[in-house]
Amino acid sequence: MQLLLAAVLVLPLLGAAAALLPAPPGLRGSGPDQAVLRHGVTVTGAVLAATVVLALGFDHGHPAAMQAESDVAWIPSLGIRLHLGIDGVSLPLLVMTALLTFLCALYSYRKMPAGPSPKAFVALILVLESGTLATFAVLDLMLFFLAFEMVLIPMYFLIARWGGGDKARAAWKFILYTLLGSVVMLLGLLLIGLRGGTFDMVALASDNGRGLGHTTQLLAVLAIGAGLAVKTPMWPLHSWLPDAHTAAPTAGSVLLAGVLLKMGTYGFVRILLPVAPEGMRTFAPYLAAFAAVGIVYGSLACLALARRGARGDLKRLIAYSSVGHMGFVLLGIASMTRTGVNGALFANIAHGLITGLLFFLVGALKDRTGTTDLDALSGRTGAALYGSAPRFGGLLAFGAVASLGLPGLAGFWGEMLALLGAYHPADGLSRPAFLTFMAVGALGTLLTAAYMLVVVRRVCMGDPHEAPTYGQAGAAGPADGATREPERVAVGALAALAAPAVRAEVGSDAETGAPEPGSGTGPEPGPGTASTPTPVPDVRPYEFAAWTPLVALTVLAGLWPAVLLGLTEPAVQNLLPGVTR
Repeated sequence: MQLLLAAVLVLPLLGAAAALLPAPPGLRGSGPDQAVLRHGVTVTGAVLAATVVLALGFDHGHPAAMQAESDVAWIPSLGIRLHLGIDGVSLPLLVMTALLTFLCALYSYRKMPAGPSPKAFVALILVLESGTLATFAVLDLMLFFLAFEMVLIPMYFLIARWGGGDKARAAWKFILYTLLGSVVMLLGLLLIGLRGGTFDMVALASDNGRGLGHTTQLLAVLAIGAGLAVKTPMWPLHSWLPDAHTAAPTAGSVLLAGVLLKMGTYGFVRILLPVAPEGMRTFAPYLAAFAAVGIVYGSLACLALARRGARGDLKRLIAYSSVGHMGFVLLGIASMTRTGVNGALFANIAHGLITGLLFFLVGALKDRTGTTDLDALSGRTGAALYGSAPRFGGLLAFGAVASLGLPGLAGFWGEMLALLGAYHPADGLSRPAFLTFMAVGALGTLLTAAYMLVVVRRVCMGDPHEAPTYGQAGAAGPADGATREPERVAVGALAALAAPAVRAEVGSDAETGAPEPGSGTGPEPGPGTASTPTPVPDVRPYEFAAWTPLVALTVLAGLWPAVLLGLTEPAVQNLLPGVTR
């Protein structure tokens, strides 16, 4: 088990180095680009298989104990050790990271984003995977910081080189925000390690802050919490997130939402709650207040983007929804109760699965239609996606209702437990204040339902009150004072969206028209016309393979929450000694 955990962390780095080397002639297939993309699928698949074996070998009877643990001196003069291990808190995040990275590699094999050589793309994805896996497996503060920082450069280049729109600005905003937060976090980690006499996270957690003075704990929580809050992201430190998501390629958006945001909340649970409990108790009301504001703010931003005529971007809307969903995670953590922290950990996994699926769907929708503009997408009156691509529309509706917290799906349990944690916060916290935060969070659930249902109605069902976006191919403006019939509106709008759909149907990139690696086909010679509109293609086999695991796990976690809670509850109890509820 020790060797298996080490292999899970090292294998992606070896795969990244191998991706930059020329492929052997016998493994190239139709070309070197196809070979390196296949290499990415193979390596991430091997990492996923090793992680599943690790999960199967995990002693589920003792999830609070560190398992697969190895502890080797690395820099003895500074007391820094290569200390690795997993428990019930880190194991689900480890498995989800390996799964989402594999699904991104599988999806990108058939739908490689436009940009430089696939070699660099695959290498960056693998380095990103290694850094995120290490973040959830290391048990030394300095190693945690190194792994935490390791993911920044790969994500920066994924946005800057393979993104779209204003990708350069979004990439710089991402790196500047996160680096500034990391510098402050490093100071807090050094303060804890030097004052506590060790950088070992297990030893510090076992001491439960007794070796740290009150002032030290306050400074540590303020510094480390600021760095973690930027990565989470917590309102008002969230402004880098919508730009990064909007510009990132599909795989980058999935990994950013599904994995990277979890690193911040994991740091709160793994480091601050057990190591500096007094400092956390002092700042918990402020953290809960920011979380509650973030829940409502994210929902209101989504409602503003979803309204008719706002020219809202669907990808940006889902990014803002993450601000609200992560607000529930922070609210559960701020309650400092076992119920709230378990809810936060459950919501972490649920958000990774559901929002990962939504970003996959929105990326595929852009490949088909050439846009993620809600007004353009909903300008196709009538049945819209339900009529032309019923399985695709059904998956989008499923992701939306899962995101709004429908009972029976994964999104429900985490938010409910976080609100219950705020209803009865830990001793020493103001219950009236937390009841107020709970009420604000409950309002956020209603707002979430509102904007998600608006998205489903407009994109999946179409909006009979909207006309297509004029000025595109096959769409003509209405006569003066005339009202266009719904049938003519639908024909014009579908024709406007036909050109990229035709190219997507033959396996080309929707934006560049470049054929996919190994497809052997190029774009069609011309777009569709208003008289012969091309419907939006339905779910393709490779998309079905990439998305089905996320749907299945969302349903499984919703119907059988004990799968996750049985792992996290004992581990959380170990991290919060003396907390009874």
